[in-house]
Amino acid sequence: MLSSLLSTSAAGDGNGGNVMQSNVEVITPDLARDWLLLNTKNRPLSKAFVQQLTQQIERGEWQLTHQGIAFDDHGALIDGQHRLEAVAKAGVPVQCVVTRGVAQSAFTVMDTGRKRSGRDALALAGEEHSTHLAAALRGLHLYLTAPDSAWSGQSAAVSNDLLLTVLDQHPGMRDAVRAAVPMNKAIRITVTAAAVGWYATTDARPELDQLPWHEALVTGAGLRIGDPRLTLRNTLLNLAAGKTHRRRDDSREHLLYYLKSWNAWVEGRDMKLLRRSPGETMPRISRHTARPRFAEGA
Repeated sequence: MLSSLLSTSAAGDGNGGNVMQSNVEVITPDLARDWLLLNTKNRPLSKAFVQQLTQQIERGEWQLTHQGIAFDDHGALIDGQHRLEAVAKAGVPVQCVVTRGVAQSAFTVMDTGRKRSGRDALALAGEEHSTHLAAALRGLHLYLTAPDSAWSGQSAAVSNDLLLTVLDQHPGMRDAVRAAVPMNKAIRITVTAAAVGWYATTDARPELDQLPWHEALVTGAGLRIGDPRLTLRNTLLNLAAGKTHRRRDDSREHLLYYLKSWNAWVEGRDMKLLRRSPGETMPRISRHTARPRFAEGA
């Protein structure tokens, strides 16, 4: 066997049946491919989930946990096909718990527990606003790495370890979430879009005072027709009210609107209509250095 036995535990099934045995083993890519040949009764494979696990292994995020590979009492693979596919694809050996002798009847109750979410991981790390922060960190990662791709489905999934890494690299996202919550309440922009927009623009243009931008979006006070802040407010409130056919909670679309409006505001341009074209790419943050003509809300 190519795996290395590191520890062993055994237990009966409670009904006088076969003994179930668990070992911590090193799963090599070749061994993973061999074991996948024993995959005769598993659920359909999710290629997107395999890709997610593969990227975790390639980034060095794989960690040994109690979850792993399982074979039933007839030697068929009944759990871990996605892990094995990922090891084979990454070409990197990993340590994993391997359990043999699982009763065939146990298959129906496997993987029915609640998976630990990014919110859970951040809360355990002591972070405030963990639900909003987890979503915002995922949004920031997608904005930085795949701004013009769909931000949905398994291909857009972000591991808990990667969320913590993104937070470590961008600690300002904590303040960005605090700034985003009032915008969400006022104009129904998603907290993710508002947080990423606030963080990206303040990070790119630290010399600008963005309080007039923030206060006008939240209160709507003193805004005239053509002010990009008023146009953004009206556009997002119309989305929230269902007056358009677009999704009301699309963070990528909301962020695109946010950045287009912010660019017009910082450049002092009127903007009376805000829309996006099919296939439109995420706007780059304006480097215009002139004082915004809308700075005082006039």
